[in-house]
This record gives sequence, C-alpha cells and structure tokens, in this order.
Amino acid sequence: MLQLVLRCCIFLRRSDRFFGVSTTRMGIQGLAKLIGDHAPGAMKENEIKNYFGRKVAIDASMSIYQFLIAVRQDGNMLTNDAGEATSHLMGMFYRTIRMVDNGIKPVYVFDGKPPNMKSGELAKRAERREEAQKALEKAEEAGEAEDVNKFQKRLVKVTKEHNAECKKLLTLMGIPYVDAPCEAEAQCAELAKKGKVYASGTEDMDVLTFGTNIMLRHLTFSEARKMPIKEYYYDRLLAELDLTQDQFIDLCILLGCDYCDSIRGIGPKRAIELIRQHKSIEEILKHIDTKKFPVPEDWPYDQARRLFKEPEVTPADQLELKWTDPDEEGLVQFMSNEKGFSEDRIKNGAKKLKNARHTTTQGRLDSFFKVMSSPSVKRKEPPKGAKGSASKKAKMSGGKFKKPK
Repeated sequence: MLQLVLRCCIFLRRSDRFFGVSTTRMGIQGLAKLIGDHAPGAMKENEIKNYFGRKVAIDASMSIYQFLIAVRQDGNMLTNDAGEATSHLMGMFYRTIRMVDNGIKPVYVFDGKPPNMKSGELAKRAERREEAQKALEKAEEAGEAEDVNKFQKRLVKVTKEHNAECKKLLTLMGIPYVDAPCEAEAQCAELAKKGKVYASGTEDMDVLTFGTNIMLRHLTFSEARKMPIKEYYYDRLLAELDLTQDQFIDLCILLGCDYCDSIRGIGPKRAIELIRQHKSIEEILKHIDTKKFPVPEDWPYDQARRLFKEPEVTPADQLELKWTDPDEEGLVQFMSNEKGFSEDRIKNGAKKLKNARHTTTQGRLDSFFKVMSSPSVKRKEPPKGAKGSASKKAKMSGGKFKKPK
C-alpha cells in the first residue's frame, strides 16, 4: 500500500495528463475562445507564485470531479485497502498544499441544490451516463482497454460522500469552506464581487456570467504541466466586447448555458454580431429568420437571465472566512489510519501548511501601497544641450508608488 501511495504522489507531480479531460459541467459554450478572439486584452497569463497573499474562492465540486478523473493508478480510481475511493482526497490534499505553499489562501465553495431550471441539463447528463455505461460494457467485452478507460471517466460522479470527506479533510487542514445554497460558481462570484476574496478559481466560464470581477483558470492544475494560470478581468471584458452587463448575459445565453437550450445554427461569431446589432435577445427574436434559426419552444431565456443576475447566494457579509493551523494529529488519524496514506507524507504536508500560514501573514505590498500609472500626456523634450542627469531623468520618469491616505 505504501508503494502505491508513493507512486501516486509521483503521478500527481509528473503526469502530463493531469486534468487533461473535459468535465460534465458545461458552463458557457465557446466563451473562452470568443474572449480570445474578440477581447484578448481582458485576459492575461500569470504564474502561481504571483498570487502570494491572495484569497481565492475555489469551485470545490469541479475540483473534486477533476481529481476523481485524473488521480488514477493503471487506469482505475485510487482506493484504500477497504476498497474506498481516495483519488479525491489525494488531489484535494496535495493541490491545496501547493496553493498554500505559494502563499494563496483558498476557500472552497461547495454546490447546494441545483436550480429547477437546470433539471433539463441534469437529465441530459443522466442520459449521457446511461449511454456511456452501455458503451463501457461493450468495450469490456471486446477487451478494448483504451475505450474502457475513456467510458469509465464519463461515468464519474461526485457524491455526497466525496463532498463530506473533502469537507472533513479541509477542516483538518485549517482551510475554510462554504456551503452554497445553490450554484458554487454564483457563490464564488458573490465573494469576489464583495471583496471577500481576490478572485474566483474554476474552469466553468459561467462564473463570469455571474459577474465575478476576476476569474482564475488552471489554478489547481498539475505543476508538471507547467500551464500558466489564466486570469480574466470582467470590467475589461465588457469594455473590449463593448457590451453592458445585460448584453453580456444575453450573449452567454445565446452561446449555450446550463439553464436552457440555445438557438440552433447560431454559433459564437453570429451570436456576438447579433447582440452588438440588436442589443437584446428580445430584439434578436424580432429580426432573425426563425425558419433558418429555429428558436426552442417555450424558450425560458428570460428566466435564465434572471438566474444569472439574481442568483441564490449567501450574502458575502454574512460569511466569516477563517484560516487556522492544521490539526496534524487529526490529519494522521483520518488520512493515514483511516484512508491508508503515508503517515510521513501527511505529517510533512501538515508542516508545510503550518509554515505557509504564518508566512502569508506578511501580506502583499499592494495591501499598503497603491500602484499609480503614469498619466498619458506628451512628455516635454529636454532643452537643447541638456546632458547627463537631466536627460537621464527625463528618460527614467514613470509610474510610482503612492501611499494611500
């Protein structure tokens, strides 16, 4: 068992396939590519070390799903001697330590009950799982290992037990979590908009539709993949797309979301053209050829719009986020004695958590100073004959730190 755990730890660090699969959660179809094509200035790539001292709300259910798929041994989900799944616990433990080790203060947000409007999307997922189960049985009969692995991953589902175990682990690690009343992405956005955290960390693009001021993608990716974190800025996104918040929400509904079907035949390129031209879905419906672009019957786009604008969330000012020292003894009992992980590795992880927690109390420089950019005015040319320090000073002028009042 010890050898298995050690091999899996190496897998977590070295695998090039970590998170290299799609998730069952749709989000907004094609939004990432649309931003890259039409609003590239709204996104930048960054390194994890540059988020030192930042608080980030992380979509827990998305993360757990990815861990269940990615953290495997010989194509199968990791289990302990009792046959219990442990992939989610290994992923949660080591990926969280990596963030904390880089000075990030994560808070995990768990999904609550899905909104009624999501029932159609959930039914489709159940249907896809049923198809995957049939395909898996055929692949197993034919002895096609690659297809077996593929269809096994499609059947992965985050259960209440997975969530409960991860919550217990986070508590022992001293990491806060929030139980969202409804969608985790909406609650992440609420925390970010109200200044409780710096950003929302998720792979679901609809966190932007919910209005998070900053979104971080790839935050929990494997270190070995060396993929930069993608940082999206909501205000810049609206400015570059030249859309209002309402228009952006309508664009996302046209692209395809979890709450209602989209109009067949309208892809990202046509969707943004129509929104820019007609400003709203109501006006678009008045002008498009519905024979060429059939609108879904009883299309509840207005209800989807309301869900994005007024989601069911716990107000940020009612939530207290508290990071504490890890419970080393409790971690060893749970992760080693109950779940079969290496005791030495769990203790080393606890030490990293404790050391990092006291390091991050130093805070960030921009918590005390505000960076002021240079005004965009034409610089005066130095007088003729000016030499030395005067000329050099003119060249070196620029932004400066300004201490807030």
